[in-house]
Amino acid sequence: MKEELKELMKAKKGFICDMDGVIYHGNRLLPGVIEFVNWLYAEDKNFLFLTNSSERSPIELKEKLNRLGLEIDESHFYTSALATAKFLKDQCPGGSAYVIGEPGLLNALYDAGITMNDVNPDYVIVGETHNYNYASILQAVKLIQKGAKLIGTNPDLTGPTEEGVIPACRAFVAPIELVTGKEAYYIGKPNPLMMRTGIKRLGVHSEDTVIIGDRMDTDIVAGIESGLTTFLVLSGVSTHETVDNFPYRPDYILTGIDEIVSVLELR
Repeated sequence: MKEELKELMKAKKGFICDMDGVIYHGNRLLPGVIEFVNWLYAEDKNFLFLTNSSERSPIELKEKLNRLGLEIDESHFYTSALATAKFLKDQCPGGSAYVIGEPGLLNALYDAGITMNDVNPDYVIVGETHNYNYASILQAVKLIQKGAKLIGTNPDLTGPTEEGVIPACRAFVAPIELVTGKEAYYIGKPNPLMMRTGIKRLGVHSEDTVIIGDRMDTDIVAGIESGLTTFLVLSGVSTHETVDNFPYRPDYILTGIDEIVSVLELR
């Protein structure tokens, strides 16, 4: 098993990695990550950090990892905020939105030509935020009842942190869906819109690519449906027990990035 996995890792040309629960928990880098990223660079692998989080821009993610001891260019990041902005730009050029989210989402929308509008927007967009409150829920409900379309940056119900599991985007969207009777359209993984763009940015054929993630319901199903080799790491949300709740399985289940480092004999 170890030799098989080692040869597979060496043969693959592209690597798509989730971030929360795979690379870090909050502001704590997970074991083996520095060695693994150094190996990606040393072996001239194409790699992309593909995150469902919409809070931070690529440059902010770059700076966060820099503070944690990793030097990675911002071109290696693609977020659900960027995917959401691209979707709106394609669907409704020059449109407007009422946004519940952080600067990473707002800036991506501005860059795509989407303006902010709390009176008669084309869309209500919800992402992760530390400023979620009752007033914003009421405003979102009112605008959707007036005709705005509801968008969620990603379908994650929970997310991993240093303190444990916390509510994520889908949990924030749920009250708005329940009150309005309107279902949100979710842009992030496993939506093929985000995966296709990610694979295109990676520049490697899907057959030559691995996806490493901590969630069965987003990372692993996205990889399966995109034809990637799938690695589930148990350092985030999913566990051995939750794997059995799904009708599909990852190609490999590992404790975390540190096990990949061990297989590659980087220590």
